[in-house]
Amino acid sequence: MRLDTHCHLDAPEFDIDRDAVIARAQQENIRAIVIPAVEAGNFERVRTLAHSFDQGFYALGIHPMCVQFASEQDLQLLHTLLVRYRDDPKLVAVGEIGLDFFVPEISQGLPRQKQELFYARQLAFACEFDLPVLLHIRRSQDIVLKHLRRSQVRGGIAHAFNGSMQQAQQFVDRGFALGIGGAMTYSRALQIRRLAIELPLSALVLETDAPDIAPAWCHDNRRNEPSQVAEIARTLASLRGMRETELLEAIAHTALRVLPGLSGLAAADHFNTPSL
Repeated sequence: MRLDTHCHLDAPEFDIDRDAVIARAQQENIRAIVIPAVEAGNFERVRTLAHSFDQGFYALGIHPMCVQFASEQDLQLLHTLLVRYRDDPKLVAVGEIGLDFFVPEISQGLPRQKQELFYARQLAFACEFDLPVLLHIRRSQDIVLKHLRRSQVRGGIAHAFNGSMQQAQQFVDRGFALGIGGAMTYSRALQIRRLAIELPLSALVLETDAPDIAPAWCHDNRRNEPSQVAEIARTLASLRGMRETELLEAIAHTALRVLPGLSGLAAADHFNTPSL
């Protein structure tokens, strides 16, 4: 079972052919596409989009790179919608949330104190509603972990993880899986490949982060899209020296563990499997 656990399908890059993008994903048997929100302005958009096709699921949260424009009212709206949609089977996580210290905070208008405040508040929401989180972690692994140690959040996914093996293990020990996507397909991505090869499959899930982080074969700078999960999975299976079917089964099990809202997919697969 192929799953894209992180895809910004609502992005304007898909406005001209979103239906075709979804169709290509369906042709590649992508059983779920999780669409995380990034700001208050797209909360309802990602929900509506997720409900527009069978494979769609969504998360609600405020991305750290959007915190500079966010307000207390945005946090209150997030909480209000989590209350309103708490029984929505398409809502699977709080996200995309986290910390981004990649660029100089002054030049980008991203004070760390405000990022950490929004991150901590959203972790508290995830605990309140017993939802996993989709974490954005860029040059901020240790501070993200510091807040997790203070939280009782049920786990989730460390999206596009690019930290050390030691840091990765700390996330895994807290019940998180690491998101593996297009970056892993580049031969020069030695650290990410090491994580992808050496960590157990119980610690990995597949993602695209489409339209961003296009895989190596998109050398002409074409945008990324969820159908690329199929070739990303084949690349990971090759790196690990295992059969793709075996890898997909194990990684799907991990995704269902860290995103329990997707658990109905496993039941559907069982129902649709013909008797021998």
